[in-house]
Amino acid sequence: MTVRHLIAERVLIEGDLVPAHLEIDHQGAVRRITRLAPGQAARHAAIVRARDVSGGAGMLRVPPRLVVLPGNVDSHVHLNEPGRTSWEGFATGTMAAALGGVTTIVDMPLNSIPPTVDVPSLRAKQAAAAGQTYVDVGFWGGVVPGNAEDLEPLWEAGVFGFKCFLLDSGVPEFPPVSPAQLREAMTRIRGFGGLLIVHAEDARTIDTATAALGGQFRKVRRYAEWAATRPAEAELTAIEGLLEAVRETGCRTHILHLAAAGALETIQTARDEGLPVTVETCPHYLCFEAESVPDGAAEFKCCPPIRDAGNREALWQGLQEGLIDMVVTDHSPATREQKYKGAPDLSQAWGGVSGLQVGFAAVASAAAQRGIGLEQVSRWMAQRTAALVGLSHKGRIAVGCDADFLIYDPEQTHVVSSAGLAHKNPISAYDGYEIRGTVVGAVLRGVELFSDQDSTATLLSGGEQLRGPGYSAGRPARSEEEVGTR
Repeated sequence: MTVRHLIAERVLIEGDLVPAHLEIDHQGAVRRITRLAPGQAARHAAIVRARDVSGGAGMLRVPPRLVVLPGNVDSHVHLNEPGRTSWEGFATGTMAAALGGVTTIVDMPLNSIPPTVDVPSLRAKQAAAAGQTYVDVGFWGGVVPGNAEDLEPLWEAGVFGFKCFLLDSGVPEFPPVSPAQLREAMTRIRGFGGLLIVHAEDARTIDTATAALGGQFRKVRRYAEWAATRPAEAELTAIEGLLEAVRETGCRTHILHLAAAGALETIQTARDEGLPVTVETCPHYLCFEAESVPDGAAEFKCCPPIRDAGNREALWQGLQEGLIDMVVTDHSPATREQKYKGAPDLSQAWGGVSGLQVGFAAVASAAAQRGIGLEQVSRWMAQRTAALVGLSHKGRIAVGCDADFLIYDPEQTHVVSSAGLAHKNPISAYDGYEIRGTVVGAVLRGVELFSDQDSTATLLSGGEQLRGPGYSAGRPARSEEEVGTR
């Protein structure tokens, strides 16, 4: 259904859940917002139908107990297409996103083949995505040794920023950068006003920890034991070095998937200095703890690893204090063969958690247990992620913004089943995880994607490809092959 009027008792507007009538224009943007008196949504809907003969056809009247939030913007997703489409793909990944209330994703430059490290590889990624996305999709570029000259052309071609690794990425076609290469890239990115996003772990610290625990060829079944081979100190050391590079270059920098709460003091110092640094964490670090992960459970393996319960609670505190800016899924799936390679030896398993479809509901449920409301969760998973990548028309419900919404039932409890997720490979750390609160609908630019979590029959592949903030400056008009992008 194309929605022209959305009327609900609880709509998140400017940080408050209020009764409201949202009018949506033919371009899929919010045209007008009318705040209503509590309990008046049903009566107001009847008035709209009476005065507008077309209102009934485009009317979405949301039941009183449901909540309307901005569609989430997940800025950390690996869809792996082209090249490793058997791991995930644009069709399955964006369907999972839609069913989880994520209406915009930004796809990582790896683990696709080729990785997105120059303009031709970006064009390959865009071509692979064309016509098969259920939500809007943007793309990150990558920084690897030898591609410094490609960074500005990629920025002008529409990537949202650039990812690099400070240690082995796990795939040979996306190698890490040296300290000198990092600084060269940061200087260039700072020059054209771009954004660098960094996987910050220190290889030497990890090698030392691994050797102390018996070496890289030792089989490891216990999750906490495997996590000890990638200790918190690896994150702290890498982040300290990265912040020194930010001081030297002034490059706007984002720290990916923070797992070690011990780094928050260093981050606080950087913030106090005024360094242009932002930080994210992930649902699996907020919902799980290493000591409770079953032996050999490779579906929980990720890098950096899930840490102990005390660390988890410190991450929640960091979010509430504003030291961590946002929450993203870091959806990083793989085939069963890769995920359970060497099972039950965790050291051989692919590292990555599949959580795109359940991330928001899991965080909202865990937040409610800690007295944190949906308003704050939406700020972490929609508003701030949109702001990170410069999507000013996403992540909030306001006049002129895209009419992207998730509809949420805070009382409906469900138990996650990996087999029931839209992910290409039915493997997830959330299998069997009980969540109070369920995404029951989503709207993308005024088009209702679905209205029942158990049915995907009505989903439409109407997602658009988005361009980053560098695309508009000095760029020619869009060519025919770019029609349908934004």
